Formats: sequence, C-alpha cells, structure tokens
Amino acid sequence: MQFPSPLVPGRLIRRYKRFLADVTLEDGREVVAHCANPGSMMGLAEPGMRVWLEPNDDPKKKLKFGWRLVEVPGGFVGVDTGVPNRALKAALEAGEVAAFAGYDSVRAEVPYGAGSRVDFLLTGGDAPDLWLEVKSVTLSRQDGLAEFPDSVTRRGAKHLDELAGRVRAGDRAALLYLVQRTDCDRVCVAADIDPAYAAALDAARGAGVEIMALAAKIDVTGITVGGPLPVL
Repeated sequence: MQFPSPLVPGRLIRRYKRFLADVTLEDGREVVAHCANPGSMMGLAEPGMRVWLEPNDDPKKKLKFGWRLVEVPGGFVGVDTGVPNRALKAALEAGEVAAFAGYDSVRAEVPYGAGSRVDFLLTGGDAPDLWLEVKSVTLSRQDGLAEFPDSVTRRGAKHLDELAGRVRAGDRAALLYLVQRTDCDRVCVAADIDPAYAAALDAARGAGVEIMALAAKIDVTGITVGGPLPVL
C-alpha cells in the first residue's frame, strides 16, 4: 500500500486526547495531525521523536495532516492502525499470503458473533470459509520482540471468543498479527498488560484458532505485507 501523498518529516511535540498530535515540521511550522491509533502507543509518542506525516488537501477534513510513521533506532514504526487492513486486503486479493491461498473471494467487515464485524471473510475453493481478524502490533519493550496489546483490549478478547465459535461451527478461523515495526523478528503476547487477553488467546488457540504473524515492510513511500514471523 503506497501512501497517496509524499510524507513530510517533523518532530513530535506531544500527543494528546488520543487522536491528536502537535508536530513541528522541518520548515518550522507547527501543525496538528490526526493520530489514527486508540492504543497507548507506549514508547512511540515521546516529545522530540522524528515522525512522518501525510498531508491532505481535502476540504472536508479539518486536520490537514495524518501521522503515519515514527522513527526508532531500528527503522520505522507504522502508527496508523487502519493501515494493516488496507495493506493486507491488497495482499490477499493478489494471492500474496501463502497461508491464505486457495480462496476466491475476500470480503471485509462481515457481521458475525455478538454484534461484531470480522476484518475479512475468505470464501470459495475447496477449503472451509476462513474468518480472519487482524491486529496491528507496534509495541516493543525488548530488542527484536514485538508485543500485543499495548493496553487493555476487551474487544480483542471478545474477538478471540468469536473466532473460536466459528471453529466450533466447522469453519476455519485465524488471528493475524501484522507487525508494523522494521526492528522486530518475533511476536508475543503482553500478558502483564492484559492478562485476560492472554488467557483468551490461549483458549482460542486450544479451540483451533490459528495464531500467526506477518512482518510489514515500511518506508516513507508506503507499507506492504512481508513474510511470516514466529508467535512465541
């Protein structure tokens, strides 16, 4: 997935109200950017960090910049939680994800469970229908190790229960962690942050839900889906 507009660099002043960030651009202007990330963004929102914003000229949008990337010593981290689904959809439709090959149709945001919507439903071919949830992973507290979640996520635990329900109904279900960091080569659950989520993940795995992770290839031009990573 390529960014529609060239990104512009700046320095983070502060992130506040979860979805707003003040940034000083390299030309000295101070702007307010939209932060499309409801999580804690632990370690990624420190004042002075180098960030990359996507400008827009949409008259319907009050904020003229969206925060897309932050630089860390090992490269880039994608902070927009909407990007993984868009990047993965393109990869699925192109048949680029080997674990999900053999399906004819990819549908997004399909209702299921108790008032939920699954990120993707893959159908067609000889395999059972595949219900796929995608999680954006940005937290890292140890070199090379990505962690999820970065804050308590009751919604995430609910999704795991619903995926297990699809397996019991005879379908296939998977949880995919898309690691939006270029400095990590493995993934684990942050059980100390959300023990209930960790327990729900163990239960879902035991019920037959497939747990997997993919790397993201990230630079200032865009974010695409890379190869598989181990889930510890």
